[in-house]
Amino acid sequence: VQLQASGGGLVQAGGSLRLSCAASGRTFSMYAMGWFRQAPGKEREIVAAISWNGATTYYVDSVRGRFTISRDNAKNTVYLQMNSLKPEDTAVYYCAADRKGWAIINYDYWGQGTQVTVSS
Repeated sequence: VQLQASGGGLVQAGGSLRLSCAASGRTFSMYAMGWFRQAPGKEREIVAAISWNGATTYYVDSVRGRFTISRDNAKNTVYLQMNSLKPEDTAVYYCAADRKGWAIINYDYWGQGTQVTVSS
């Protein structure tokens, strides 16, 4: 599986961005998908995850209520809608896929990152 993330950029605090992650392969609909981020000097953390059928989602506490993860299996794409962005959301964001169908750790496949910078 190859993953291609896009949609990052520079935004002012309070603004919004939507990240997209396009996946190759016919088995995308079977995979759990997740968004992770890594800020300078910090460890990578999970931001949100969605199960293979979209029925189950997970959000880290710091983004719950502001971010929404969704997927379109017909387009092999997962999204992360980010609203009410804060400077502390600044990080490189990565999408990942896991064969188990639901996971929040130990993902199997990773895409390249996309930079999100939130100015105060």
